Amino acid sequence: MDYFKKLADLLKTEQTEDRETYLKRASTTSVHDRRAAGLAWYPVAITGCEPVRGDYLSVEAERRTHLDLFHQLRFGSPAVLFSNHDPKNDRVEGIISYQSGDRIKINLFTEELPDWCSDGKLGIELLFDNNNYEEMHGALRHAAKLRTDPVEGRLIQILTGKMSPMFLPEAITLPETGLNTSQQSAVEKIISAQDLAIIHGPPGTGKTTTLVRAVSLIARQEQVLVVAPSNTAVDLLSEKLSAEGLNVLRIGNPARVSERLTDLTLDSQMAAHPYMKESKRLKKQAAEYKNMGHKYKRSFGKAERDQRKALFDEAHKIMKEVGKTEEYIISDLVAKAHIITATLAGSNHYTIKNLKFRTVVIDEAGQALEPASWIPILKAKKLVLAGDHCQLSPTIKSDDAARNGLSTTLLEKCISMYPQAVTLLDLQYRMNKAIMNYSSGVFYHNALKAHTSVADRVLFAGDLPMVFIDTAGSGFEEKPVGTSVANPEEAAFLFRYFEKLVITLEGHYTLTDFPTIAVVSPYSEQIRLLKEQLLHTPRLHRYEDYISVNTIDSFQGQERDIVLISLTRSNAEGAIGFLADIRRMNVAMTRARKKLIIIGDSSTLSRLPFYAELISYADKIGGYQSVWEH
Repeated sequence: MDYFKKLADLLKTEQTEDRETYLKRASTTSVHDRRAAGLAWYPVAITGCEPVRGDYLSVEAERRTHLDLFHQLRFGSPAVLFSNHDPKNDRVEGIISYQSGDRIKINLFTEELPDWCSDGKLGIELLFDNNNYEEMHGALRHAAKLRTDPVEGRLIQILTGKMSPMFLPEAITLPETGLNTSQQSAVEKIISAQDLAIIHGPPGTGKTTTLVRAVSLIARQEQVLVVAPSNTAVDLLSEKLSAEGLNVLRIGNPARVSERLTDLTLDSQMAAHPYMKESKRLKKQAAEYKNMGHKYKRSFGKAERDQRKALFDEAHKIMKEVGKTEEYIISDLVAKAHIITATLAGSNHYTIKNLKFRTVVIDEAGQALEPASWIPILKAKKLVLAGDHCQLSPTIKSDDAARNGLSTTLLEKCISMYPQAVTLLDLQYRMNKAIMNYSSGVFYHNALKAHTSVADRVLFAGDLPMVFIDTAGSGFEEKPVGTSVANPEEAAFLFRYFEKLVITLEGHYTLTDFPTIAVVSPYSEQIRLLKEQLLHTPRLHRYEDYISVNTIDSFQGQERDIVLISLTRSNAEGAIGFLADIRRMNVAMTRARKKLIIIGDSSTLSRLPFYAELISYADKIGGYQSVWEH
């Protein structure tokens, strides 16, 4: 089947599954359930509104309760403002234009705030996001059309395996950069590549540092587009590139709100632009005309209706001027930026929609859904992919789509097709070598080396850096809970062990230099139990700033001194569910700097060679223990 037709079909399967799941949840659950699932803020208080370009109304709101709840409301997502008084009719749709902390702005498809906004409690809820899917489908259609063009289609031909990437014939030698040998080689490969270069960065090997150095060198000669699948990854790169003294323009809104990041955003840079004063003056004038027009309501005569129309016409005319002024400001800011950063979908933001770049960089490419990757690729002559396909793959809702190839990323395909374009970063600065070695053997052909500064680092002299505690035969049985799994006895045991470990650590550390600790599990229900256990373990409360409890997926890209993993599964059938995705375990194990503790049932896990060999490895290094020893 044609390359892009197959991808489009898989994307359609994923879109259908995603939409059906959303509609089912929206029609069968209460607003309180949808709030708990992260799909809504409720209640919200409106704190301001103003007209914006395109005859929209920008409404600012904030949530003042349930502040601790995780949510998925993000910049660019379609959403609806509703009243609980009559949620089916009292609703107006829009697009989230800003979200930070507990504040949100939504551009509503209306010119004035509906009357029902003063009735009942208000909420903001996500709508199903067809826009992202349409962007991806559009990119696939465009790529299919362009691939036969001898110039525009060259990169497409390479990425679909029809042509090989090319490099400058003479070797590039860069000035001393303070990078290690493999990092320096990666930068040189990127500079000499004519169309494709790949940085394969296993955990702790300094992929971001290497990428920032390469992009900094290129950006001094030409404008670069740098993208990643998540806002968090984009923010990290934006901040680090800005620290190199480069003019970075962050399209979209940052997930991590720091002053430096806010200063990089389009909104912030527009606000500081000298022409913005005029735009604000005009907006104020338009709002005044609209307010005057709103005074003529309902049963007025012809003269009043004419007056109302004249006032609205004048407001529209002024807003067109605002539009022109802001377009000029945006094009000025975009032209002056050395580097533009955005998410994959954000790279088609109206401000840069028609821009082309000599070089486009996709970071965290191991988590980038391929159809989404084609959105920025179509802007590029040369592509740099950076990531690790041996860690988490993209989140895919349809098992069919994943099984038939949607879970295979472009990074994975290109590493397989073009080893000559790949540089493996092989020196890691995070883990004790005993923690590193098993992953290095299974995932990286034993190529990883631990830097001397970390190779033998432990919590205290004589401590074991890696331990597998076997719960086989203990009766710690798993229990299905909804679509998840929990193991209450294993959770309780983990905290008993944890408490003893903390007592030992108190003999070596004070409260100010205490080690950082992550407690992780693949299962959300087990995480809920583990969080409960933490609440009921008073001995650990004084260290709460050092302890994080969350799913493995939420820790990708992070590290801690100590990691405790609750594998949870324990059953007679040997069923291990998505523990069979060993890349998730690679992420879990490689978060630990000085000590890794894995708790699991060998009789259930050992049916998969990965776990059988992991237990043998722990035994070989003296780290295998039975639960009975504790």
